[in-house]
Amino acid sequence: MVKSLSSAPLHSEQAAEARAWIEEFEAAARRPLEQRMRYAFIKTYKPVLDDAPFRAFNTTAEYREWCENNLPSWLGYGRV
Repeated sequence: MVKSLSSAPLHSEQAAEARAWIEEFEAAARRPLEQRMRYAFIKTYKPVLDDAPFRAFNTTAEYREWCENNLPSWLGYGRV
């Protein structure tokens, strides 16, 4: 178990938080791989992207244009 996360002394609140974080990490490391993999991926519905099983584009330009015209900006597929 790690005794300190840095060479600087930790305040009691920081030390408690660090201990809790380390305990959670160690508990997760003891779980079987199958269980860790099941909890590692969270399925999040993405509007428009998840609504069709397949899309194909002839060019990257067509794909980018489709993204700009069809996807919500918060998905992050727009141009910067």
